[in-house]
Amino acid sequence: MMLHQDGSTHRWLPGRDEEQDMIVSLDDASGAIYSGFLVAEEGTMSSFQGLGEVFGRHGLPCALYTDRASHYFHTPQAGGKVDRDKPSQLGRALAQLGIEHIAAYSPEARGRSERAFRTLQDRLPKELALAGVSTIEGANRFLAETFIPDYNARFAIAPEEPGSAFVAVPAEQWRDVLCVQETRTVGNDNTVRFHGIVLQIPPSSLRPHYVKAKVRVHHYPDATYAIFHGPRPIARYRGDGALLEGDTMKRAA
Repeated sequence: MMLHQDGSTHRWLPGRDEEQDMIVSLDDASGAIYSGFLVAEEGTMSSFQGLGEVFGRHGLPCALYTDRASHYFHTPQAGGKVDRDKPSQLGRALAQLGIEHIAAYSPEARGRSERAFRTLQDRLPKELALAGVSTIEGANRFLAETFIPDYNARFAIAPEEPGSAFVAVPAEQWRDVLCVQETRTVGNDNTVRFHGIVLQIPPSSLRPHYVKAKVRVHHYPDATYAIFHGPRPIARYRGDGALLEGDTMKRAA
């Protein structure tokens, strides 16, 4: 089972001068859209968000087919081959989950998603205008609740092979993988600094402190953070760096 993911920049919202990016993840066999939403700008986190929505509802695919944008692949020369030895954050996550990452090398190869975006660009702005929707948040609710179910009913086709090819797995197996991961050294004040955010490691029954220890910081699509020491999560945080007390202490204990 292969999943396509792609983004399209367009003036999706009626009455707005600026363009937005729409991120779509769809089934190669049926053309059904499994995840679709608007963001200000396409990137690593929007890709993780789309995959998380698909994994949570359907399971893991065998392969993901994407273009060669920088958040998908490192490409040393424009238009050239991707460098499989330098995976992106998304490439690293797919490898951890055992999902093959296939790179598109021509516009024709992305025909499934290109045809879908032509239909979406024609229909979605009109339907958002009729519904009186003019914000990204409102558009994403409309997409999830109304537009995508109707789109799939109208345009998805029955696959040649019946049944689902997704592999159902517990969310715990992929949630801590679909995120940006970077290694840090804990400071003398038992904190970790990550892109301008200071994350204070709380007291734990495991050890008195983590000063000088190598830890791994996870940054999730919902803007939260976690710190891992080896395989163990030792603290979880809100987007502003404040400790998530209840969940954190249970996991760190």
